[in-house]
Amino acid sequence: MSETPTPPPTEVETLDVAVADLRPSLEAILIVADEPLDKVQLASVVGHPVEAVDAALTELAGEYVEQGRGFELRNVAGGWRFYSRDEFAAVVEGFVLEGQQARLTQAALETLAVVAYKQPVSRARVSAIRGVNVDGVMRTLLNRGLVEEAGQDHETGANLYRTTTYFLERIGITSLGELPELAPYLPDMDDLEGELGQLASHAAEPAAQQPAEPTPQPTPQQPAEPAGQSSAHSSPHSGQGTEPDGGTEIA
Repeated sequence: MSETPTPPPTEVETLDVAVADLRPSLEAILIVADEPLDKVQLASVVGHPVEAVDAALTELAGEYVEQGRGFELRNVAGGWRFYSRDEFAAVVEGFVLEGQQARLTQAALETLAVVAYKQPVSRARVSAIRGVNVDGVMRTLLNRGLVEEAGQDHETGANLYRTTTYFLERIGITSLGELPELAPYLPDMDDLEGELGQLASHAAEPAAQQPAEPTPQPTPQQPAEPAGQSSAHSSPHSGQGTEPDGGTEIA
């Protein structure tokens, strides 16, 4: 009876080459993450095996609790993310809602206006309207409680955002229907057509200002000299010829 060959041992698959130390890499990624990340996502970024990533996350979470940090690392719905600890909720709420005295920047105000008038809207749409990346500004608006998540887009799966009731309180209105109309702040159609006309005329000026090529003129024939008169004594100012030397009389 022949023996059944033993299958070769299965190799543990690693996703990438390790790019840096595991634990600091995980902390650096999680501190900038906007949503929970699962261990497979994290392993693909840091280049360590999934098992090692899972163990490191568990160890980090335990250390933060033992050290009494103001934040903790939670595994929520299959993903890891940093959260402030529950016992400091009052401090965080006071900072976000009342204690933060800094005014919103112009970029934040413009982004907030886009969300208010286009909601629910994705970050990508807001970025397209403003022409710049708005990830950092949106994070500020979320932290201030002025904007909140409003589900996902059915076509793209992107997160949608809308303004909050706190936003209404801050600007002194009770509903979005009280937002001022945008029409008075848009350019009048007559003014817009006038500006477009001026742009078109300016674009046509360089072509219109180019000098036309001169049309060659026939050279009038010189009158025959009277008999006995030398050409040396003829005057270029006789009224019948041209001045080929630029108007200088010939001596």
